[in-house]
Amino acid sequence: MSAADQPLEGDALVKEVCRRIRVARSYWDAHNNAACRGEREKALALYNTLTKVEKEKIPQQLRIWLRYRSEKYFGAHRTAPGSPRKTGKQNRKDKPRRSRRRS
Repeated sequence: MSAADQPLEGDALVKEVCRRIRVARSYWDAHNNAACRGEREKALALYNTLTKVEKEKIPQQLRIWLRYRSEKYFGAHRTAPGSPRKTGKQNRKDKPRRSRRRS
């Protein structure tokens, strides 16, 4: 088994989590939401495997972005990617039009 096949642990795992968060943030800054969502999910999965002491080694700015700010935009309450969007224009078809006559 090579070194690449072994699961990460310790400082290597912390470093990988930081790297993935930074990559997700760079995708976020580039407005590439699909790639950002994927990287964020991978980073979050690795982050959840860390111990409390290891989590404290991750810079606070990265932890905040991963847990709070990105949750606002990518949380479960948001519309999933690829699903049909709801627009206000669909509802307008059902409403009768009012005439706009000026007197």
